[in-house]
Amino acid sequence: MLEPGHGSIRQEVHAHTRCWVCVLSCLLLAFFYVGSLYIWRSILPRDHPSVIKRRCASVLLVSALSPAVVKAWIHWADVRVDVSVWALMGVRLEGFIPAAVFPLLLTMVLYLGPLVHSAMDNPKGFTGELQSALDVQSWRLCVGDAVWLRNQVVAPLTEELVFRGAMLPMLVPCTGPTAAIFVAPLFFGVAHFHHIIEQQRLHKDCMSVILLVAGMQFLYTTVFGAFTAFIFMRTGHVVGPVLCHSFCNSQGLPDISSAFQHPERSALVFSYLMGVLLFLVLLFPLTDRFLYGAIPVCSIAPPPASVC
Repeated sequence: MLEPGHGSIRQEVHAHTRCWVCVLSCLLLAFFYVGSLYIWRSILPRDHPSVIKRRCASVLLVSALSPAVVKAWIHWADVRVDVSVWALMGVRLEGFIPAAVFPLLLTMVLYLGPLVHSAMDNPKGFTGELQSALDVQSWRLCVGDAVWLRNQVVAPLTEELVFRGAMLPMLVPCTGPTAAIFVAPLFFGVAHFHHIIEQQRLHKDCMSVILLVAGMQFLYTTVFGAFTAFIFMRTGHVVGPVLCHSFCNSQGLPDISSAFQHPERSALVFSYLMGVLLFLVLLFPLTDRFLYGAIPVCSIAPPPASVC
């Protein structure tokens, strides 16, 4: 006959084992994703079309295999799941349209300052910016550009599917949904350190500069990863993070310093501040779960699941 304390001890051991399986699974996915970029030996730079095509094929394959990793994790961690693996990873139809529109709108609000800045510098103003965004010929040129396809399509799709769609469901039972939002981006940020290898191989900068740039990129990608992880947890969809990722890649980091040197400095600074303020005001209303239905990943979250 077991003593009363044995049941709780067994549960603690099981939870500890589950967490180790979770961490190892996330590390395995990150290793495969980054490692797939370097299975092709080439002396060409990373922006060469042939290098881009090979690397895109590799990460697309890893992304396609990521549901199998999640499925294996469910088995080895002994997690009870009442939905499909794809739904758990945020690939589902319920609430799809609001999940695609509202997070992207929220991100565009955050970028209000840079968008106004770009429109002010356009000779045709806001009309010119809108015409450029809707120009069919411009889009055709983009689709034929390997760098654009990598930055705007393949990278957002594969990175969000692997680092958010696959990793967050594995982290949630161990860390809880709130902590998972801040833990998952660490794998995403560290994965970007592979750029150090590229920079060192091409001898573009000294090692101190390369490390400084890598550190700044780690900080930016980790913060951004926390935002898209929040979007994933609140909507239960991966489409929102993918579109937000693509939009942010197209915009880059806001050039705040040039805003202070602009002839219309007051208006620009005001638009930057309004963008941040509106973003904070709209963050929770636009990610309210009533817009998206039941969140599959929340079904495996331990109580209390505050973010869910």
